[in-house]
Amino acid sequence: MNNNHIDYVEFKANDLKAIKAFYTQSFQWSFTDYGPNYIAFSDSGLQGGFEKSDDEIVNGVLVVLFHKNLEEIKNKIVQAGGKITKDVFSFPGGHRFHFTDPAGNELAVWSDQ
Repeated sequence: MNNNHIDYVEFKANDLKAIKAFYTQSFQWSFTDYGPNYIAFSDSGLQGGFEKSDDEIVNGVLVVLFHKNLEEIKNKIVQAGGKITKDVFSFPGGHRFHFTDPAGNELAVWSDQ
């Protein structure tokens, strides 16, 4: 894993069972379940996952970058004009936070630390 590289793509889905069946049947992706609200996929060329959402999905893609030092990159993002939308939190595999860039695009940065 390299700092500042796109490492993961996260989508939203209202029905994880249906979305898993669709991508398995259409593209032969493999899935790992992480409880009732999250599934990760592989065999797609890029690692990613689907988060369950009850909201209407308008733009359901979250691009996730990797960085070993979340505090360092978080400070750089804020200094460059980004806004933190979800502060650092833990999840299976590490920690991450979400931010918006000056255009309003939401992205995330994660670390295995």
